[in-house]
Amino acid sequence: TDRIQYMKEHLLQVAEALQDGVEIMGYTSWGCIDCVSMSTAQLSKRYGLIYVDRNDDGNGTFNRYKKMSFTWYKGVIESNGESL
Repeated sequence: TDRIQYMKEHLLQVAEALQDGVEIMGYTSWGCIDCVSMSTAQLSKRYGLIYVDRNDDGNGTFNRYKKMSFTWYKGVIESNGESL
């Protein structure tokens, strides 16, 4: 997915910075669950690693579902970046 590719590219840059001797405290993704966009007040952009069943009108079950990017990022964390 686009999110996986986006995160992968950023994490590869973090790894490169580490190899160059840059001190890095950590990496955090934008948000773990879908949230309202600050610039547009829309939920439809779906930035999170976990899908929230809610639309821009506020309708939905509010159930949460792990996205493919959640599983991918979990694997990256568990492997300490080796699975990139």
